[in-house]
Parts: sequence; structure tokens; C-alpha cells
Amino acid sequence: MKLIRHGASGCEKPGAIDSQGQARDLSDLVPDFTPEWMAPGRLAALAAVDLQRLPLVAQGSRLGPPVAGTRQFVAIGLNYRRHAEESGLDIPKEPVVFHKALSSLGGPDDEVRLPEASVATDWEIELGFVIGTRASRIPVEGALAHVAGYLLANDISERDWQIKRNGQWGKGKSFDGFGPVGPWLVTADELPDPQAIELTLSVNGEVMQRSSTADMIFPVACLVSYLSQFMTLLPGDLVITGTPEGVGLGMKPPRFLKSGDVMSLDGGVLGRQLQRVR
Repeated sequence: MKLIRHGASGCEKPGAIDSQGQARDLSDLVPDFTPEWMAPGRLAALAAVDLQRLPLVAQGSRLGPPVAGTRQFVAIGLNYRRHAEESGLDIPKEPVVFHKALSSLGGPDDEVRLPEASVATDWEIELGFVIGTRASRIPVEGALAHVAGYLLANDISERDWQIKRNGQWGKGKSFDGFGPVGPWLVTADELPDPQAIELTLSVNGEVMQRSSTADMIFPVACLVSYLSQFMTLLPGDLVITGTPEGVGLGMKPPRFLKSGDVMSLDGGVLGRQLQRVR
């Protein structure tokens, strides 16, 4: 299934995309896509619903993050070989891990507001996944069984705050709206191989990033297992898995976002995003 949440920010209702590509409202059946609804049994029950019998979501309705009640927003850095190279950094021997603030989460097409006086805000298209069942110290084998589904993400980053402000990367990645996710969550049964997804990001129609998750240094199964060795992953937790080459910071000279720019992201089965910068 492709699960969505539609409506104004803070008032989203659950829904799903039917076989004809139309958005259907599920709010009469499900209160919201909170962590307990990421459990395999509940997702299987939702998959059995005849979506054609449910009301359509009004055309033009805003889409929010497709999962509610996320308790941890974890991010991986330098997880594509060519991105590490363009950053002038060594290929990491273990995953680089940081956190984004939960308040940075946004809908796939929400406007992105530049931080005050920012001249170094950057784009980063990424594959994300949502945990379905509690994971603690699990092996790589079978790790994907703990994943409820996958989504498209943009790890927007203010590079001056990230690099020059004497602290962790999260400083530059946690501004409000700097974590657009969606438009939907593709349940894991419909995406058995997360390492075969094409990712493309354009700014004002110019392609900046084009790659595949096949180029990831640490694939999803490895990340689930690795993270679970030192933190318990909880249902509803969101992990974004790193960005490929083509970020503005890596260009010569660097290129960053300015007011009026439009970011367009395409993740194939993961859907599309469109964000205007203000």
C-alpha cells in the first residue's frame, strides 16, 4: 500500500492511494498512522481494505508526513561513495549517524523557509524508512523484517550552521521544515529491494542529483542492524539513509538555495516532492 496523511498541518487524517492512483480517506477506519499502526498485522489488515469503497480525498488537499507520532528522526551521512568523494572526505568505515529535530518534519510539498540571513542552504534527496517493530541488537539477516515501509525525503541543510557553528551536524539540519517526507509511505511488501531505487533532484528544472540507492555504502539492512546495536529502534521511528553526489556544497563554486527557487524530487515508486523556497 501507499499510505498518506492529508489535511492542514497538525490536523492530518490517514488515507491511502488506490489502484487508480486516487487518494482515499481512511479516517473512519483508522484514527491516524501512529506507531502502533506500523505493526505488520495492522498493515496487513489495511491491505485487505477495498479502497474503492472509501471516500475520495478532495483534490488539491495538502499532504503531510505519512506517519504520525514519530519518536526518533535519525539520519545517516556520507552513505554514497561519490558524495563522500565530492565532499573531500574518506569513505566511512562505519555509518555516520546524527539526529534531526522532530520539529523539522514537513509535508512533501510544503514551502521551505530559509533561516534568517542564510546564504548556504542546500538540498539532499534521500531514501527513508520507517520502523514497524521494535529492533534492539538484531543481526543483518532478517533486519528488513523490522521495516514497515519506505519514503522519499529531502534532508535540507544549512551548511554554515552544520559546519561552522562548532557543533553537531543536527544544528544545520533541524530548522523547521528542513525534513520534508512523503508523499506516501510505500509498505515493505510492495518494495522488497530498497537498493534499486532511482533518485533525482532538480532545482528550477536543472538536474542536480541523479543516482540510485544501489550506490549506498551501507544498505538499509546494514543500517537497521547497526543502529540497533546502540539504540533501540521503535515503531514509527524514521531513518533517512544519506544522499548521493550533486549537493550544492560539492560544486565548484558552491551553489545554494535562494528565495524563489523550486526543488523537485523524484523517487520513482516513492513518489515526487515539490518545494518552493522563501
